[in-house]
Amino acid sequence: MIRTLRISARNLFVAVLFASGFATSSSAVTPDEVLQDPTLEMRARAISQNLRCVVCQNQSIDDSAAPLAHDLRVLVRERLVSGDTDEQVIEFIAARYGNFVRLNPPLQLNTIALWLGPGAFLFIGAIGLGRHLRRRSGDDGGHSPGSLTAVEQQRLDELPSERRSA
Repeated sequence: MIRTLRISARNLFVAVLFASGFATSSSAVTPDEVLQDPTLEMRARAISQNLRCVVCQNQSIDDSAAPLAHDLRVLVRERLVSGDTDEQVIEFIAARYGNFVRLNPPLQLNTIALWLGPGAFLFIGAIGLGRHLRRRSGDDGGHSPGSLTAVEQQRLDELPSERRSA
């Protein structure tokens, strides 16, 4: 019994270790793109991970295998080798492709919907859900639909008794 538990625990550990190897982030950087200077290469990778592939739109240029992403990675490295700062490289690429190329666009008038849109949708959804739940529970102002208000009860009492029984 204990032996089978040890084997099962070991197999589970190996499976988790194996699966975690697939969970690491992949990179589409080819060996011919890699810079000889490790410091510049680290900077290039950091910049590439924050720039969106305009073809894939859901990946950074570091992760994308699209030809345009390759060209952008090469451009980033060329700009770094020529002496640009990280911000200058990002600004150069954003000037050509717009703020859409940034995975985290700055808060500006033309990007305000990107930043506030999700919160607005959540707020509107919460209001709608609250109204739906209130209607569903039958709570329409504090009293249940079967009970009479004081005014209604008084009007009912004023009716002749033969009309009430009918």
